[in-house]
Amino acid sequence: MSGLFRQCNAAGAGPLPIPEAASSGPDMLRSMADETATVYPGSTLGLPPAGRGSLASWRARIAALIVDWASSMVVATLLVGTGALHGGGWRGFVVLAVYVVQKAVLTWLASGSFGQLLARVAVVRVGGGPIGLWRAVVRAIMVGLVVPAVVVGAERRGLDDLVLGTVVVNRAEGRTA
Repeated sequence: MSGLFRQCNAAGAGPLPIPEAASSGPDMLRSMADETATVYPGSTLGLPPAGRGSLASWRARIAALIVDWASSMVVATLLVGTGALHGGGWRGFVVLAVYVVQKAVLTWLASGSFGQLLARVAVVRVGGGPIGLWRAVVRAIMVGLVVPAVVVGAERRGLDDLVLGTVVVNRAEGRTA
């Protein structure tokens, strides 16, 4: 027997005491249920469970993306004609360019793109506050590249949000994640 083992099992040491809360079955289950009830999407970021400032739902985020892309298609068509929709060469990139520019500028100025404003969601820094120009531009480019936006981590945050320290939250009261 090792010296450490002998010291731990010395005469009179006895078993370790069991805390009172852990020894009672129903109370222990109740405390575990309370801990589980406080975990919700956005809880680890310090966001409220619902309403203004809570984590935006997938439905709102996807609706915003669809509106953003459709509006970018309309603007691109007005700028260069229908070649933006089915043409090759540089005209094929006009929709993407319009999308990235509007997303960067509006996210910088209004904390959300055109679609996000209509869907009543905002992009903010994890600690709170606006994301600023450089984060808005980098985030728009990353979303335009698609892959960073679809690689989703914890709390419904894409790789773009994880890298830049941003999160998409609800602007409206009464919304749930």
